[in-house]
Amino acid sequence: MTSETNADVVDTAYSAVLHRDLKLSPSRVVSSHGLYIQFDNGRRILDATGGAAVSCIGHGDERVIEAIAAQARALDYCHTMFYSCPSAEDLCRQLIQSTGGQMARAFIVCSGSEAMEAAMKLCRQYFLELPTPEPSRTHFIARRESYHGTTLGALSVGGHAGRRKGYEPILMRNVSHVSPCNAYRYRMDDESTAQYVERLADELDAEFQRVGAYKVCAFVAETVVGAALGCVPAVEGYFKAMKAVCDKYGALLVLDEVMCGMGRTGTMHAWEQEGVVPDIQTVGKGLGGGYAPIAGVLVGHRVIKALEEGSGRFSHGQTYQAHPISCAAAAEVHRIILGEGLVDNALQMGKYLESLLKQRLGHHRHVGDIRGRGLFWGIEFVNDKAFKTPFDRDLDVAMLVHQKGLSLTEDGGIMLYPGSGSVDGTLGDHVLLAPPYDVTTSQIDLIVNLTVLAIEAAFGELDGRPLSTS
Repeated sequence: MTSETNADVVDTAYSAVLHRDLKLSPSRVVSSHGLYIQFDNGRRILDATGGAAVSCIGHGDERVIEAIAAQARALDYCHTMFYSCPSAEDLCRQLIQSTGGQMARAFIVCSGSEAMEAAMKLCRQYFLELPTPEPSRTHFIARRESYHGTTLGALSVGGHAGRRKGYEPILMRNVSHVSPCNAYRYRMDDESTAQYVERLADELDAEFQRVGAYKVCAFVAETVVGAALGCVPAVEGYFKAMKAVCDKYGALLVLDEVMCGMGRTGTMHAWEQEGVVPDIQTVGKGLGGGYAPIAGVLVGHRVIKALEEGSGRFSHGQTYQAHPISCAAAAEVHRIILGEGLVDNALQMGKYLESLLKQRLGHHRHVGDIRGRGLFWGIEFVNDKAFKTPFDRDLDVAMLVHQKGLSLTEDGGIMLYPGSGSVDGTLGDHVLLAPPYDVTTSQIDLIVNLTVLAIEAAFGELDGRPLSTS
């Protein structure tokens, strides 16, 4: 009897997968280890972004793999309508402890989009469960150039024009958007940080009043904006001011940390650096480190108290919520992060990454801004540095940089995460860097070297061509 390999049973000339782009055949990854992913054509790529800021402890950690196998042998599935299981209890306890007890309960799902959907429903239910219910609370305020997921509710809250395009007619109408906190683009030259924060707070306050202050369920924001803006942190005092507006009108504060949370920015939760505690928080990518599909909603005491004193239940559920294997994987990832001091390493290595990026690229003619926090950094490209003019969208500069990174050498290159729309949802190009929390200085040296080469290769190709049609 002969053994078959994937190559024997898969017709590599044909794919039955509905890929994201039907006009392109994606490269096929066959294995991964540490910072590297291996393709079926023999090429190897340095994964400097952990996919989409997911692989927070690198690929192929045997401790997590063993935790998955052990859980699968013990219990493969548990229907949460009737039962709980040790791995779910373990993970949720770890998550609440990681907030210093400032959050009360955790709800585990399979993706960030699902987490945002659950958070939105929880906001609505909270106001129905109060001793004096407030059924008029149906409106959400979020920010432009934001991203909260691809399902219809999450996409409705998101403010990224490019991602919303085509779906506008079927999106929720009870959502409105205010300005992002993007100092590089929108703080005026003669405006202090305090004045900028005050202006944004006044804008949010005015939006509450416009829609009807006591119709608003929540203000929703990414603590550090990821893919939509390219790792943009808020300026000092911003979230305190936003929470004050929410408190003024009794609305909830929902912070989306699916991409920036769970240690990515140098503290376990990005809100710890903002001096606020959200009423509801979503987490995702770094929660399971890519080893299993998992995300979660962390719920504050205020919301849980209303449910406990009301119906005593959350009217929401999904088949694979709190899946035993996913929970076991995430719990082991979390133990590794804590046991090896990787959040502090993310903070320290992040400072080194920042200094190196600014040293090597700060004066580049087409690098407008380098921003981020911890091991979560974005590089925004501009046509004219003095005027911050974006490139024409047709040039797809960020994707070109990404492609050049993949093909730097004959046998490999670097994976960068390209994004667009950082100016207005359509214009604006950036790439993200999000290496694993256990990255070393020598690995950061290599990442920055390859990133610089990719950027120079992209703009070298564009030299001699018109960079903008506007």
